[in-house]
Amino acid sequence: MKLPRREFLRLAATAGALPALTRTAAALEDPARPVRVLVGFAPGSTTDILGRLIGQWLSQQLGQPFIIDNRPGAGSNVATEAAVNSAADGYTLLMVAPANTINMSLYDKLNFNFMKDMVPVAGVVRVPNVLEVNPAVPVKTVPELIAYAKSHPGALSFASAGIGTTSHMAGVLFNVMAGVDLTPVHYRGDGPAMIDLVGGQVQVGFATMVASINFIRADKLRPLAVTTASRSPALPDLPIVADYIAGYEASSAFGIAAPKDTPPAIVEALNKQVNLGLADATVAARIADLGGVPLTGSTADYGKFLAADVEKWAKVIRAANIRLD
Repeated sequence: MKLPRREFLRLAATAGALPALTRTAAALEDPARPVRVLVGFAPGSTTDILGRLIGQWLSQQLGQPFIIDNRPGAGSNVATEAAVNSAADGYTLLMVAPANTINMSLYDKLNFNFMKDMVPVAGVVRVPNVLEVNPAVPVKTVPELIAYAKSHPGALSFASAGIGTTSHMAGVLFNVMAGVDLTPVHYRGDGPAMIDLVGGQVQVGFATMVASINFIRADKLRPLAVTTASRSPALPDLPIVADYIAGYEASSAFGIAAPKDTPPAIVEALNKQVNLGLADATVAARIADLGGVPLTGSTADYGKFLAADVEKWAKVIRAANIRLD
């Protein structure tokens, strides 16, 4: 029997003493109905890979399909707008990428306000980006890359997963702080960007560790440094860009959000399930293998993280005077 909406919300809200699995099952009215997880980038992108990882966990635990719905375009804005305009019933979620917080300062006009029109559900993973080159590029260190770029103006381009992604912003920031002119080439996600970087159509990348690590392990890309303020456990021998360019830092964080007005019982139940997934040994091992670290915490914790990220990237965009063409 299908409960009336008011009775369903009452039961969901008072289910605090039940196990997390039962709470989530009670919160979603129709267990057979798929939950769409909108991803703003193409299959094979970091956002897509992590969305599928956490979506699989949720599907297995809840016995309910969590379907990845790729909506690439405009640096995640297409998917985000679709999520904003979806019913706030728990059956549409957004896989949040760094572009969501970056775009708030990068775009002058958007049809939505990410921080006001979406509600944070849970963080998932934080990963460094990697400054890397195609092996055909005759450099092995960051200083060698800078010297080569200065002596060969216009010869090097860098692969971007899309306007407003950290692979784009990290490259632009590198240009400004290193005094070089690497040309950005934009793709619809890390997947197609990495294909062209490995193939030599572009020479330099600032992709996330998730997108990069398998190509690095296979010697198809040469890593020069990570973009975070400290070294990565996944590649502990690799220096940081800031060793050569003081103050340089960029990283990528991913999570889940829902349309505003999604019932708090649903948001809290999903948050608990995501955190259980991040604590699962198999999921945690996969995250570590991808070079990431779990981004655990409450919905409030994730909201504070997103707000801080908006402020951080706004400062970078202003300092670097980044403008869309």
